[in-house]
Amino acid sequence: MIKDFTNIEYLKSGNERQQKAYIELSQLGVFEALKAYTPILTGTIPIDIDLPESDLDIICQCENHEEFSALLIELFSDKVGFKMYSGDSNGMKCTVAQFEAEHFRIEIFGKHVPTKDQEAYRHMIAEYKILNINPPDFRLQIKKLKSQGFKTEPAFAKLLGLEGNPYKALLKINI
Repeated sequence: MIKDFTNIEYLKSGNERQQKAYIELSQLGVFEALKAYTPILTGTIPIDIDLPESDLDIICQCENHEEFSALLIELFSDKVGFKMYSGDSNGMKCTVAQFEAEHFRIEIFGKHVPTKDQEAYRHMIAEYKILNINPPDFRLQIKKLKSQGFKTEPAFAKLLGLEGNPYKALLKINI
């Protein structure tokens, strides 16, 4: 049974960092403010493989990057370390805003792809499934590799013996 990651309510009953993330995101009103963009919290914190320096990654679906950018500026430009930029993600325009909140660095990523179809979400779901079919020490091994400098997907690929591009290989696993 897959957890419903589309609603951050699950964080309330999670570990201490997940609960802190819930409080911080709720106090900032991030998900309510970005509701029209179908935001989803992705990354390592939702699936409990985060390190102390891990940030909160929020993906959004945005068709109009100018409107999305204007909203992000309106909402978060007064936050410490706020910066925003546009870039390219797999051949598509994306808009990214970053800032520091009280306990976490927050990154908001917008792309014209439904959030459940974005790679960040798909990777997280694959990783969640893999974590749930492996013994608890698998999670500890992932965290250890991450603390040694591995990015998340390459850490999974290493432990699973996946070859080639770890980001693509992870999405090919059928669980």
